[in-house]
Amino acid sequence: MAERLRFSGVMNLCQDLAALLTQHTDGKGNGVHKTAIPQLEFMRELEASKGMCGVTEPTLAIMVQGKKEVLLGEETYQYSTAQYLVVSVDLPLRAFVVEATPDKPYLGFKLKLDPIQLCDIINQIRLSTGKKEDSMRGLFVSDADIPLIDCAIRLTRLLDTPQDIPFLAPLLIREMYYRLLVSEQSEAVRQITTSGSNMQRVTTMILRINNDFTKSFRVEELAEQANMSPASFHRHFKKVTSMSPLQYQKQLRLLEARRLMLAENADAANAAYQVGYESPSQFSREYSRMFGAPPIKDIERLRLA
Repeated sequence: MAERLRFSGVMNLCQDLAALLTQHTDGKGNGVHKTAIPQLEFMRELEASKGMCGVTEPTLAIMVQGKKEVLLGEETYQYSTAQYLVVSVDLPLRAFVVEATPDKPYLGFKLKLDPIQLCDIINQIRLSTGKKEDSMRGLFVSDADIPLIDCAIRLTRLLDTPQDIPFLAPLLIREMYYRLLVSEQSEAVRQITTSGSNMQRVTTMILRINNDFTKSFRVEELAEQANMSPASFHRHFKKVTSMSPLQYQKQLRLLEARRLMLAENADAANAAYQVGYESPSQFSREYSRMFGAPPIKDIERLRLA
């Protein structure tokens, strides 16, 4: 009985939040909509999408209405109304809206996470962090609770009183961080900021690969910089990202090549060279494996979509 009441309360709050997101996105088209609160974005789609690809930074995404599927390497995650997804490290993701109609569009609430602020809250409320030998997947899906959705509603309502944003938005964002840190997924969130943990070491190397993904590297070199053995580094990297360091770099390269061809009209050979490929045939083969079509056909398909 208590569980049914809790679920009903969460769904009612999601309807309230959906009405607010509709108010701020209606008539503005599909896609991501920035707000006057820099960390906060809304997402809206009127129909199932063919997919969005890119590197996602640490983020909290609440599914307010609809259903979405997220691919991380070979893994698939689904989340729907009243659930949320947290990405704790930079990850190359492919996302698909699988449930949306013009009458009931997909609506999402997206808040960028700041590890420094999370760490500050952990220290202030004296939460113990996870064991240093633990690493966790850098993405998880969980059920939202009433306090989290209520806080999201109050943060969204600030958009109607812009004069209150500079003072109140940081407080409400801090409350949302707190809600995550005391949720059933608290251990996974705390791992983002556990100084000296293997996950934190892997995260540092993830940032290094992201910042310089066009250059070749040796796993042994990254492991040494992380102060880990090559075998331990490889194991923990795969536990966090679901892929090896080389597979992670490959996905970054292919995503950037796709962006260059789509947004800057680069041809396939030039895009391959810019992201670090020396062999056009290898690029085309790996591109086809990831996106389901050779570069030219894939870009043509995207432009016609």
